[in-house]
Amino acid sequence: MATVSQCRQNFDQRSEAAINKQINMELFASYTYQAMAYHFSRDDVALPGFHKYFKHQSDEEREHSEKFMKYQNSRGGRIVFQTVNKPSKLEWASGIEALEDALSLERQVNESLLQLHKIADEVNDPHLQDFLEGEFLTEQVEAIKEIGDLLTQAKRCGTGLGEYQFDQLTMQKKD
Repeated sequence: MATVSQCRQNFDQRSEAAINKQINMELFASYTYQAMAYHFSRDDVALPGFHKYFKHQSDEEREHSEKFMKYQNSRGGRIVFQTVNKPSKLEWASGIEALEDALSLERQVNESLLQLHKIADEVNDPHLQDFLEGEFLTEQVEAIKEIGDLLTQAKRCGTGLGEYQFDQLTMQKKD
């Protein structure tokens, strides 16, 4: 039987529930990026730069979920694992399509973080607000900008040989 944590202080149940929801969102994003990564490493797609980039994104999103789990425990909350939905798509016609989907996904993650920040404000939890601002919000804005830039550059290159060169000259060098 679960008891209330002895270290819990000024940690509203709405914050705890929203953090659990965010953990699930971060795991979903990781799962989606994993699907993208391994799509681009297929022998009939063979774009290793896109694979590398999306694999890195998947790892980063999983690390975000772990930061939220650690934070939940530090505040005396309880982690409630939920079913992680499968990605809405498992194949992409091009790198451009995948980058468009990645941009949409990052916007969804950002919106979820902003909702969590709003809840923290409503329940007067400055610690959670500081955590979100220091660890996630700026990084999300930067990620959205980076993917937007990559999408613009990929569109300039086009498909076929242009997509291959973009993969080799741009995506291979992204961390």
